Amino acid sequence: MLVDQFCFSLDVSKLKEGSVVWQSPSNIALVKYWGKKEHQIPENTSISFTLNECKTITTLTFTKKKLTENFSFQVFLDEKPKPDFQPKISTFFKRIEAYLPFLKHYHFVIKTKNTFPHSSGIASSASGMSALALCLMSVEKLHNPEMTQEYFNKKASFLARLGSGSACRSIEGSLVVWGNHSEIEGSSELYGIKYPYQVHDNFNNFNDTILLVDKGEKQVSSTVGHNLMHGHPFAKNRFAQAEENISKLKSILASGDLNAFVELVESEALTLHAMMMTSLPYFILMKPNTLEIINKIWQFRNETGLPICFTLDAGANVHVLYPEKDEEKILKFINTELVAYCQNGHYICDKIGFGAKKQ
Repeated sequence: MLVDQFCFSLDVSKLKEGSVVWQSPSNIALVKYWGKKEHQIPENTSISFTLNECKTITTLTFTKKKLTENFSFQVFLDEKPKPDFQPKISTFFKRIEAYLPFLKHYHFVIKTKNTFPHSSGIASSASGMSALALCLMSVEKLHNPEMTQEYFNKKASFLARLGSGSACRSIEGSLVVWGNHSEIEGSSELYGIKYPYQVHDNFNNFNDTILLVDKGEKQVSSTVGHNLMHGHPFAKNRFAQAEENISKLKSILASGDLNAFVELVESEALTLHAMMMTSLPYFILMKPNTLEIINKIWQFRNETGLPICFTLDAGANVHVLYPEKDEEKILKFINTELVAYCQNGHYICDKIGFGAKKQ
């Protein structure tokens, strides 16, 4: 699938070398994307909070070389060679070559680091691929300096999607929609857009405390998990449910109804894991401590009336969402009641942020 609006021709003779640096955050979906078509197209619309502190910082250095049939690049994580990243980046480059015709004209050195532990259950593919896409867009802008910021962001999101679907939601913030939804103006399955409507003050300055229940490698890759939605007996109903939940969330974000927000977000998280448990092959990514944390959150919310809720990605770790105004009480609860269920007592405090930044 070739998208003409993102294609361009160029003269590489003038730009010999250079270096760019971007930092890009992870994100946490409120309405989940699970299941995709060809070309990284989502089966349903999703919407996410962009995080602030959990981010990837990537430096891309490029040097002109003789044009060859192969891509030329090296990858470093925390200043150490990372050869196991090579296949994924090579696949990414193949997918985006039609949109970035300079790729085979340069040798790239990609140096990346995360502000959170790798394989901690935080979406490092989202932050990592979006950071790399932004760096590559900066190289394109050096070839095309008249490029608008709107086009830059849109194409960066488009490219990031081809590396990792959820990465397209990490370019901007604080709420990003991905998928073509009839009630969200400008929404697209090709890239994420900043949520275009007014949001009630109740949803400004939200916190996300990430409880690290299991810091190991994923048991099942996201690609495998998404592919298991093909032929899933409940897939059609799930996709329809997600579209309906986007409509519901739009109303919730406008009205400021925190109780309805809590109910929808937790339902979405549990539905995601229900789809995994009812696929063939089936799998369970939640751990016993995940369930202990969920039950503790429910009990605390019933006792205090505070609008605290959880959500989950495709893993065991728990994202605890709550308004900043309740931070003191909820952090006390986390430290008193929930830390015991975290691996080595580890958790990460984050807030909802405003997207990627060039350094």
